[in-house]
Amino acid sequence: MTQAGSQAWQFYRDVTALQEVWTVRDDKGFPSPKTSSGQRAQPFWSTKHRAEKVISEVLAYRAFVPFRVSWRDFCEKWVPGLEADGILVGVNWSGARALGYDLPPRDVQRNVEAIFGSSNGLSQSAP
Repeated sequence: MTQAGSQAWQFYRDVTALQEVWTVRDDKGFPSPKTSSGQRAQPFWSTKHRAEKVISEVLAYRAFVPFRVSWRDFCEKWVPGLEADGILVGVNWSGARALGYDLPPRDVQRNVEAIFGSSNGLSQSAP
């Protein structure tokens, strides 16, 4: 499994357990840098610690602070908003350049729900 694949798998596991995701923001808002394909992606991490690690290790993210999003809000508000704006979800970006998988928002939601589903108590309506 690739590093990005491993990070994505951990993202799905953590989100199932914690029912939250983390992004970063500064006084201008949320970052959505262009990917290598030219599309924009907003990074999301599965734990606050992962977001803080990127903030501390990647110069481009030093001005940001972690921002918690409940899984329910992610599904109900963020996914539709990101889709409307044409922004992908960067899943557990890591490393010196903060890279990883960039997926359509609805795919991230479906992946979490399909892999871990309601048998673990995770659904779109989870608190």
